[in-house]
Amino acid sequence: MTFSKKIRSKLPAVKTTIFTTVGILARKHKAIDLSQGFPNFTADKKLMTLVNDAMHSGHNQYAAMPGYFGLREIISKKIESLHRKSYNPEKEITITVGATQAIYTAVTAFVHPGDEVIVIKPAYDCYEPAITINGGIPIYYQLSAADYKVDWEAFKAKITSKTKMVIINTPHNPSGRIFSKEEMLKLQEILRPTNIILISDEVYEHIVFDGQEHQSASRFDDLASRSLICASFGKTFHVTGWKMGYCVAPAGLMHEFRKVHQFAVFCVDHPVQRALAKYLQNENHYLTLNQFYQDKRDYFLTRLKDSRFKFHATEGTYFQLLDYSDITQEGDENVSKRLIIDHKLASIPISSFNVNNRNDKVLRFCFAKKKETLEKATNILCGL
Repeated sequence: MTFSKKIRSKLPAVKTTIFTTVGILARKHKAIDLSQGFPNFTADKKLMTLVNDAMHSGHNQYAAMPGYFGLREIISKKIESLHRKSYNPEKEITITVGATQAIYTAVTAFVHPGDEVIVIKPAYDCYEPAITINGGIPIYYQLSAADYKVDWEAFKAKITSKTKMVIINTPHNPSGRIFSKEEMLKLQEILRPTNIILISDEVYEHIVFDGQEHQSASRFDDLASRSLICASFGKTFHVTGWKMGYCVAPAGLMHEFRKVHQFAVFCVDHPVQRALAKYLQNENHYLTLNQFYQDKRDYFLTRLKDSRFKFHATEGTYFQLLDYSDITQEGDENVSKRLIIDHKLASIPISSFNVNNRNDKVLRFCFAKKKETLEKATNILCGL
C-alpha cells in the first residue's frame, strides 16, 4: 500500500467543484463564459491608482492583524449610514481575505464536533466543507424550486438542541432572491429564544434591484447580537481577484473570530486596505452599483424575452436563473455541458447546490459582463 492510500481524508466527499469543471470545459471549447461569478470589465482606474500610490508610499509591510484601522473606521461609518447600526472599529470589525475566509474563520471559531449547522440550499459551495472539516454536521433546508422562498415553519422544524449555527445568504446566490424585512423579522423571532449563532453572508449587499433595500442582519437588534456578517470588496468593486472582504460582529463573537484569524492569515494585503479606505470615502462608489447592475440585468432579460427560456427577474446579485424546461427535460449538468460544447456558452447547473442534486431544470448565468459579451450570449440563447 502506498503512503497516499493510508491518508484518511477530512473531506472525503469533496470533489472538484462545478466551477472548476465548467471552467475547464469552457476554456477547452473557447466558450463565452457566463458561468463564473466575476466581471470581464475593468475596475475603476481611480481605485487601482490608489493601490499604486499606497505601495509607492511604503505601505508594503504587515498591516495590523484586524486590518488597517482607517479602513475599519470607514466600514463602521458605512454600516451606520446604511443600516443604523454602530460597530466599534477597534473591537468589532476585521478585514479578511475575501468573504470566503471570513465564513471559514467564523465556522472554525464556533463549531465543535457534533454541532449542527443549518444550511439553506441551494447554497454556495464553501459552507459545507467548512462545517465538515470542523466536525460539524450540515443540516439542510431545501428551498422550493417554484420561488426559492423559505417556509419558516419548516425551517424552524430543523432546529434541535444540537443546532449551533445557521448560515443565511442575502442577496442569495444562486437564486437572486433577497430576504425581505418581514422574513428577517421572522428569522429573528425563531432564533430569539436560542443560543444559535448566525452567519449572514452579505457579499452582494450593494447589488439589489427595483428600489428594494438590502436587509442586513445588522438592522435587527437580536439578529445583530448573534451575527457574524461577512462581506466582499471584490464583489462590490469588480476586483474579485484581490480577495478582500470583512467581517463585523459584536465584540464577544469577534474576539473568538480573531483567535482563528490571526493564525489562519494574520493580516490582509496592506496597500489594498489603504486604497479602499480612501475609495470608500466617496459613497457613490458603492451606492450607484444597484443601478449599474440593474441596467445589465434588464439588457440581458430584454434580449431574452422572445426566447424559450422562462425566468423571474433576479432581485439581487449579478446572477440570473433561466428555466429551460420548455426546451428539454434533460438534467441540468447535461444541458450545461452541451451548451458549452455545441453552442460555445458556459453556465452553471444548479443541481450541484441542491440537496441530493435535485434537478430544477435551471441554469445560472452571470450578467456581470460587457454589453457585447451579453449580446453574443443572448443571441446563442435565443437560437435554442
